[in-house]
Amino acid sequence: MQDLIVVYIAYVIAAGSPGPSNLAIMNVAMSRGRRPALALSAGVITMSTCWGLIAVTGISTLLVRYAHALTILKMAGGLYLVWLAWKAARSAAATDAPASRAVRSAVPLGALYRRGILMHLGNPKSVLAWVAIMSLGLKPGASPQMAVTAFGGCVLLGMSIFAGYAILFSTAPMVRGYARARRWIEASLAVFFTGAGSRLLFSR
Repeated sequence: MQDLIVVYIAYVIAAGSPGPSNLAIMNVAMSRGRRPALALSAGVITMSTCWGLIAVTGISTLLVRYAHALTILKMAGGLYLVWLAWKAARSAAATDAPASRAVRSAVPLGALYRRGILMHLGNPKSVLAWVAIMSLGLKPGASPQMAVTAFGGCVLLGMSIFAGYAILFSTAPMVRGYARARRWIEASLAVFFTGAGSRLLFSR
């Protein structure tokens, strides 16, 4: 039980801390509404679960051997974040009033789901985070049941965290705050996404 608690606490800190995915969910929740934000978070959860499976089953050791594949993923992820930064910067520079909530919510949910997948797919460091988290609690020789319990619990925690961001930031006070500070929020996102994308593009 103590080992599981360590795993869960480490995962909550890693998944709940501000990052590209969480900030994107927050922005979509405030600007487009709850359902679009939940669609985006579902994509993030899906890819996070896939990275977790790769880490738990030991496939991550094979990925390390194919460093060029990880490099390609990092480059693609970095470029995608830079593209998101460009979109945020354009939105921040727009002087017209934001579209109505009804119009904004008309964005295809499938597109937002795919965006969530792409954001996490393009960040291979996620699988390394999963490996580190599992290593904290799963000692050598740990039973398969222990691994499954640790993995399943982290998946449930991830669903709660990412969906929680979508629900919390789609509340009326948050939406009103976004309407007042839309340009500042979009500009901040542009800066953050540029920094995150640059780190992926230029980190070794």
